[in-house]
Amino acid sequence: MLEATHGGKRARKLIDAELGMVVEVLERSTYSENLGQQLYRLAAELGRMAGWASFDAGLHAAAQRYWVAAMYAAHVAGDRVLGSNVLKSMSLQCHDFGLPNEALALAQAANQKLDRSAPRVAAMFSLREARAHAALRDAPACERLLARADTLFAAAGTSDEEPSWLAYFDEAEFYAQIGTCYLDLGNAAKADDFLEKNLRLAPETKVRDRATYTTRRAAASAQLGNPDEAADLLSEAVVLIRQAPSSRNVRRVHQVRKLIRLPKDDVRLEELDESLATLIA
Repeated sequence: MLEATHGGKRARKLIDAELGMVVEVLERSTYSENLGQQLYRLAAELGRMAGWASFDAGLHAAAQRYWVAAMYAAHVAGDRVLGSNVLKSMSLQCHDFGLPNEALALAQAANQKLDRSAPRVAAMFSLREARAHAALRDAPACERLLARADTLFAAAGTSDEEPSWLAYFDEAEFYAQIGTCYLDLGNAAKADDFLEKNLRLAPETKVRDRATYTTRRAAASAQLGNPDEAADLLSEAVVLIRQAPSSRNVRRVHQVRKLIRLPKDDVRLEELDESLATLIA
C-alpha cells in the first residue's frame, strides 16, 4: 500500500483523486444495480484508505469525514464486513486520542455478527476489540479475545474467500497487534517477544509500520530496564520515519524518548535528541 511505504501525507492526495473519479462516475453515469454495488464498494474502500492516510498525517477531522462517507458507501453496497473495517479504523482513532470506552464501543460494533466471515477476517476484528480492552487494562477480556484470534488465525486457509483489503493482515501484523495489546497491559516482556517476531517477519517495504513497531519495541525495552537497546531502537525508528513521514509516529517516538533513562552526557542520547529535533522541523 502506498501510504505504508511513503506515509499518509504523501499518499492522501493520490487516494483522494481516485476517490473523486469514482464519485463522479456514481453521480453522473447510469449503471446496472450490480455495477452500482461494485462502484459503491470501491468508493467505500477508497474512502477508508483516504481516511487512514489523513489519520496518519494528523488530519483527524478529515479522516472522520472520509470514514463517515465510506460507511455510507459500504451500506449502499451491502458490504457489512467492509463497513466493519471502517469502524475498526475509527476505533483506533479513539484509542489514539485516549478515549478507550469509545474505542471499545466501535470495536465491538465492528466485531458483531462476523461469525460466518473468513477466519482471518474474524481474527483481525477480534484483535481490534482486544486492543480496546487492553487500553482499559481489562486483562481477562483482552486475553479471551487474543485466544479467540489465535484460534481463528490458525484456522485460516489459502482457499478462504477473503476481501482484497485483508492482504496487509499477515503473520507479522498478527504478532504486532498481540504485542501492542501486551504493551498496553503493562506486560513488557510478552510485548517485546511478539514485537520482535513482527520485525523479523515484516517486509522492508512496510516502512511506516516498521517504524511504528520499532518504536513500540523501544518502549518495551525501556520498561524492561534496557535503556541502551531502547535508544538504539528509537534511533532506527527515526530513520524509518524520515522515509515514511507519519504524524502519529513522530508523536510516539517523543513519548517513548521520555521513558529512556540514560546519563545526560551519554553521546547516544544527545544524538537521539538531535534526530528527534529534526523530525519536528
